[in-house]
Amino acid sequence: MIELEPFYNWRGFYTAETDEQSPFFGREYNEIMLDHRIYDTYIHPQWDEFGSLTLYMKILYTDHNLGFTIWEFIGEWNDTLYNDIMYLYRNVVEEMMEAGIKKFILIGENVLNFHADDDSYYQEWFDNMEDGWIVGLNFLEHNLQEIKAARLDYYISFGGEFDYLDWRTYNPLKLFQKIDKQMQYRFGE
Repeated sequence: MIELEPFYNWRGFYTAETDEQSPFFGREYNEIMLDHRIYDTYIHPQWDEFGSLTLYMKILYTDHNLGFTIWEFIGEWNDTLYNDIMYLYRNVVEEMMEAGIKKFILIGENVLNFHADDDSYYQEWFDNMEDGWIVGLNFLEHNLQEIKAARLDYYISFGGEFDYLDWRTYNPLKLFQKIDKQMQYRFGE
């Protein structure tokens, strides 16, 4: 079993299972029975499944007034075999965008492998954000190479401080403000 649990320190600020606008609203977690696994390895029960066979996530924080969300991932992001981006987009992203979210922070330090395929869902996500952005934090170097080779970095911002940011030292609002300022700088606003 991988005992790594989603980042816990922000639960005092937000929990997706109590947010009526969250795709995971009402979800209950069984701390005794393990039912989520990546291949043949069970993972901590606090991770949320969204349709993928190898990738799980946790919505760590969402602010509907400011229109941003912070997600943490674990597992293998495999668009080639399992079309993980389709499940993420259709089952989570679309619902969040309908609830007014247009700025997405994706934490990828626990994504062990990334296998790219078609970019159509990334493009659709990017095109439908209306003045929003997607930022990838702390993705592993070999995954960044795959992402860049597939040109997905056109849709998701990586690089610079985003590749090594010690995000756990911030509260969620301060982390958002730091990243939003960087994105304004990148967009020349």
